[in-house]
Amino acid sequence: MNIRYCLPVCCLLIPLLGWSQQANVNLDYNPQKNTENLTPFSASLNSPDVRDDGTVTFRLRTPEAKEVRLAGVAILTALGTNRPVPFQKGEDGIWTLTVGPLRPDMYAYHLNVDGVTMADPNNTYAAFTAMPPYSELIVHGDGPAYYDARNVPHGTVTRHVYHSDVTKGERELYVYTPPGYNRSNTYPVLYLLGGSGELPHNWIYDGRANFIMDNLLAEGKAVPMLIVIPNNQVVHRNHPRHAELTFEIFEAEMRKHVIPLVEREYSVRREPKGRALAGLSMGGRHTMYVGFNSLDLFASFGVLSAGDVNAERSLEKFLNDPDVNKKIDYLFVGQGAGEAEGRMGARCVALHEALTKHNITHEYYVGGHGAHDWATWRHLLYYRFLPNLWRKH
Repeated sequence: MNIRYCLPVCCLLIPLLGWSQQANVNLDYNPQKNTENLTPFSASLNSPDVRDDGTVTFRLRTPEAKEVRLAGVAILTALGTNRPVPFQKGEDGIWTLTVGPLRPDMYAYHLNVDGVTMADPNNTYAAFTAMPPYSELIVHGDGPAYYDARNVPHGTVTRHVYHSDVTKGERELYVYTPPGYNRSNTYPVLYLLGGSGELPHNWIYDGRANFIMDNLLAEGKAVPMLIVIPNNQVVHRNHPRHAELTFEIFEAEMRKHVIPLVEREYSVRREPKGRALAGLSMGGRHTMYVGFNSLDLFASFGVLSAGDVNAERSLEKFLNDPDVNKKIDYLFVGQGAGEAEGRMGARCVALHEALTKHNITHEYYVGGHGAHDWATWRHLLYYRFLPNLWRKH
C-alpha cells in the first residue's frame, strides 16, 4: 500500500494553486483531474484530486474533528489493505491524504470522521442506493476506458414506473435499447439484477452497463440486445426472513409484471432462448434460485460473484435435470481476482464445482483486479459475459 501525507505547507498553497475541475459539463473520462484550477461547485476544497500518474489526494476541512479516515471495500482493496487509512491534520484544520498510484478504474469510498461514516462533501460524483450514499473516485488512464462514454452510437435508457400487485406499490425498472433500435426487428433481452442494497439505476451509474454495451456494439463484439434492469429489492434487506421470502416474491414480480411490461412495450423475443437472467451478488442468487427454477422463461444465465456452498442441496432439482444442457444456451459463473472476494468467491467456486460434477455445460471465469465491487462486475460484463451472450458455444 502506497500512502503519502502532504506537508502542511501544501495546504497553505490551496488558495494560490486551485484544484479540481469536476465541471460536469461533458461526460469526461478524467473528471477529477485539475484542468481549470477551480473547486467543484458548492465545495470548499478539491477532493479527490486525481493526477495523471494515478496518485490521488483527498481533502476535508473539519477543524474540530479528532480523526478522519478513508474507508470502503473498493478503495481499500485497491490499496491492498482491509483497514481504514488515516488522514493527517494540517494547522489550518484541513485533513489530507495522498494514496497511489492506483490502476485506472472507478472506486467507491467513504470518509469516516470520528466514527461517523459519510460521503465526501467536496466530491460531486456520489451514488445513492438502498444503503447510505458513498462517493466515487474516478482514476483516469490515457483515454476513455471500456466503461466510459465514447464517440460512438449510443443506445437509449428509459425509466418505467409501474404498479405492482405483488409488492403493493409503485416500482421502477430501466430499459436499455441499442443504437438503431427498430420495432420491425425482434431483439433478445437480458434481465440484469443488482446486489444487496443496489437499486436499478446503479447498473447504469456505477456499472456503466449502457456505455459498456454501446462500446461492445461499436467494436462488433456483442449481439444487439435489450437490457432490462428491474428492482430486485422486494423485501427489506434487514428483514429476518429475507432469504426465505425474497426468491418467491421476486419470481412472482418477474412473471406478473416485469416480463409482461417489457414484452408489451418492446419488440423482443418471447421464448426462453431469447431471454437471459443475470445478476451480481444477491442478484446472482436471484439468478440461481429464480432463474434456474424458471427454465420455461430463461435459457441463458450470468452468476456474478455469487454461488452456494450448499449447491448440491439447494439446487438439487436443477443439477439433476437430465435435460438441463438441452434447455440452457449459455451459463456463466464469474468472480473477481481480488482476495477480498472472500466468502462470496468461495460460493462461486462451490457452484462451479457442483455444475462440473453434474456435467452441466458452463463457463467459469476469474478476472480483473477488483474483489466484491463494481470494478469486478464491470470487468465481467465487458470482457466475458456480454460478448458471449447469444453467441454459438
